[in-house]
Amino acid sequence: MDISQYASKHPKWQNQIEKLHEIISGEGLNPAIKWGVPVYAVDDKNVVGLAAFKNHFALWFYQGVFLTDKAGVLINAQKDKTRGLRQWKFDSASEIDEGLVRDYVLEARQNQLDGKEIKPKKKKADIPEILSKALDGDAELLNAFKKLTPGKQKEYAEYIASAKREETKQSRLEKSLALIKRGKGLHDKYK
Repeated sequence: MDISQYASKHPKWQNQIEKLHEIISGEGLNPAIKWGVPVYAVDDKNVVGLAAFKNHFALWFYQGVFLTDKAGVLINAQKDKTRGLRQWKFDSASEIDEGLVRDYVLEARQNQLDGKEIKPKKKKADIPEILSKALDGDAELLNAFKKLTPGKQKEYAEYIASAKREETKQSRLEKSLALIKRGKGLHDKYK
């Protein structure tokens, strides 16, 4: 799928999407379809995306937190969840100010070239008590668990903790012990 195909799937906003695409694509960004929507990047780093919704269309800036937002149009669509992403919603074609859109896109592009970036926070795994006790009681298991990547540690912790019944937690723990000692991730057989 390309951007014109994406726009044609949204007849209500087709002209507006094409207009935004025209503005953005003239600013040295590489267009692509990612996650089913148009995204524009520089040096393989996402800068800005656009999308059509039922009642509006929008631009979102991946590192929009760094934009000066001189017109006060940017919003954080998910407070306390998104740290860098900012969205600019439009309800009609008349709201598209080409010069202003271009200014925001150019600033976002320059910020990316300057390396301004908020990295996602890596959340450590919350080790359930049953797994913690098993690790404390077995030095070999603890050593093997520490050697796993943080992602694999989190998989085990969530797998065990998500069980509702204690019997299920115990069963899941027992199934996991041998895999952990062999340095295997919970889902390695599917990768």
